[in-house]
Amino acid sequence: MMEVKECAARQLGRGACTGPARLRCGSCGAISYCSSAHQRLHWQQHKEECERMAQQMQRSAIVHDFPFSFAEETTLQVDMGVSTLCSFFERCGIHMLGLWQFECECGHDKFSLLGYGNTNDDFCWHLPSNICPCTDALVPLVDSLESWASYYIWRRLPFHSPVAMLLHWPATVYHALRIAIGRMQNSFPRPGDFLRIHYLGPERELDQLATFAELHALLPMVQIQIDFIGPAIPSSRNGEVIILKDYMPCSDAVCQCKIKNTNAENVGDDHVLEAKQSNIGFPIYLKLWKGLYHDLYSQLVKDSLPHLIFAPNAGIAASSSWLPTIELISTTEIPMIITDFCEEAAFLAVQCISSALALPITYPVQVNPFRQPTVPPEKILEVPTYSNCFIFGIN
Repeated sequence: MMEVKECAARQLGRGACTGPARLRCGSCGAISYCSSAHQRLHWQQHKEECERMAQQMQRSAIVHDFPFSFAEETTLQVDMGVSTLCSFFERCGIHMLGLWQFECECGHDKFSLLGYGNTNDDFCWHLPSNICPCTDALVPLVDSLESWASYYIWRRLPFHSPVAMLLHWPATVYHALRIAIGRMQNSFPRPGDFLRIHYLGPERELDQLATFAELHALLPMVQIQIDFIGPAIPSSRNGEVIILKDYMPCSDAVCQCKIKNTNAENVGDDHVLEAKQSNIGFPIYLKLWKGLYHDLYSQLVKDSLPHLIFAPNAGIAASSSWLPTIELISTTEIPMIITDFCEEAAFLAVQCISSALALPITYPVQVNPFRQPTVPPEKILEVPTYSNCFIFGIN
């Protein structure tokens, strides 16, 4: 079950907590305390944010709104502690299998960056073909996708399919492109175009890179290169190139995806992971760079500039290392799209960018329609919190 939230006054160092943080602020309901004494101690800090958080809580219904039949089980019930992601995955038959293992409480205990792709089981949905996108879309994508509902309808997936739990990564990249590049006339990538994305600060998605193969469907016939840059990348994988030539296969013994799809494998000394025998026009190239963006920028742009800089779940206000990176990006004309777990984190990031760097926010904070439909285990506040929940940007 989910642990009780941490007392908001714990970091004040004004006495040990007297028990679990079960007492919520009566005004906003967004933060919790172990006692009324700690609540009074914390008021001087909390009073400036209380009204803002109350407004965020009032928008909860919008943020919690998902089209999936399982949504209540993986969001509100998990948050209240009456259900777990483990039980949901067990019911779906995918608990601790392949890429799913990094999503539940059990998997977090064995988190290992870039541990995927070493067996046949890793490069697989572990789901039947009727509930996962293992082949090309039956209908070409004509209009832009605006929500999970439109994506599932287009991909002909039933709303009990859990694939959105993993596909929020590539779907949010697609949405970021729509926000930043799509608003400029005729600039959205078309078949045959080359698209380069700098992807900053990857963490959990490093074990789920195979899901980015769905960009074959979202951006058909586009030549895609994504550079993943961040300190979480292991030194042993620095510089590695991963090639995604096809979709992740389903678990059916007989399916169209089995005709042209084999497992990702290491190829030679270059550590290239490749899914072979594909009919898709262009492979997707992923390259791993260990380090901070502002330190690696000159190397990254030696051959070409990116069309988009993307920073998922960035936590900009919580880390000073973001400031030189954003300052550098502000000197370019490259759009930077940022996501964060909750509206409060996004607000603090905007405040940090605006005050510390005097930069305007070009793309205002908004709910990401492709946020992950599950509550993260590291949730601290009571405000609605999901991976890639809110999205905004500069330039």
